[in-house]
Amino acid sequence: MKIKIGQLGIGHNHAEGHMLGMKHNPECFEIVGYAEPDEEWVEKRGGLEAYEGVPRLEVDELIEKCDAVCIECDVWNLTKWAQRCVDAGKHVHIDKPASGTLEEFTYLIETAKEKNLIVHMGYMYRHNPAIKRALEIIRAGELGEIYQVDLEMSTYHSAQYREWLKHFKGGSMYIFGSHLIDLAHLILGEPNKVHSFIKQTDFKGVHTDDNCFVVLEYDKAIAKITNLSVEVNGWGMRRMAVMGSRGTVEIKPLELDVEMYFSSIDFACNPYADIRRKITVPDMPARARYNDMMREFYELVVGDKRDERLYVHDLAVQKTLMQAIGENI
Repeated sequence: MKIKIGQLGIGHNHAEGHMLGMKHNPECFEIVGYAEPDEEWVEKRGGLEAYEGVPRLEVDELIEKCDAVCIECDVWNLTKWAQRCVDAGKHVHIDKPASGTLEEFTYLIETAKEKNLIVHMGYMYRHNPAIKRALEIIRAGELGEIYQVDLEMSTYHSAQYREWLKHFKGGSMYIFGSHLIDLAHLILGEPNKVHSFIKQTDFKGVHTDDNCFVVLEYDKAIAKITNLSVEVNGWGMRRMAVMGSRGTVEIKPLELDVEMYFSSIDFACNPYADIRRKITVPDMPARARYNDMMREFYELVVGDKRDERLYVHDLAVQKTLMQAIGENI
């Protein structure tokens, strides 16, 4: 059974990838079209390969014709446009991070629950093969009791991009650190406290939040989250390391080209040597990041049951993100 889906907005940096993800799953989706009220975005991106053969519709027409809507507008409008779709009785996939206040996102989640609708967030690392393998190792108890998680998602952005980050309190932590907060929640759950260090390097005369570090505090565990927009070879430093009482798993870099290693107390016996085993996992091609994500969205929409944990998790992630960027929650 196919569902009718459309894309609302093409201004998000992941918009093209999501349309490709829908096209990659033709057995799941009948693509109705896309809507973008901002002519500037249409001029810049409407001619991209992903939108070939996809009709442009008015916003209301798109919503009316769809069973589900993929929200890919400018980040600051994501929650507002998603609410409009949910109010109209449509399932929504929302790119990350949710915008607006925590109260607005909470209202969106509550409305969706009342209407038995799916709200599906676009956190791409949930579908990264290496991270999925690491989560399997963690949940199987192979690492023992988890006491620390180290997460980094950095890069070396242009001055122009860092200017764009000024739209958001918390800058790079808001846009990129949200991915890592999502992972921390998947591993350790909601933290007791959030300690945030949001700094501005002012490099190249750009005054934006681009040097960010957050600590999530648990009863016995710590999660460290680093996000830098000025790190030379930041891509190569993107990392997830999970330390437990019986072992450690590390992924670095997280993708393109992924490397994953596992150490266990069963064989890493010398405290003064680097003893680890490589785990071979498939990489995630850049143009395929959203294929599995969109298929998961489809499966949730057509499924018979709604998993309440999805609502709870996404709301908790958004709460922690707001605390991380300095909001008083």
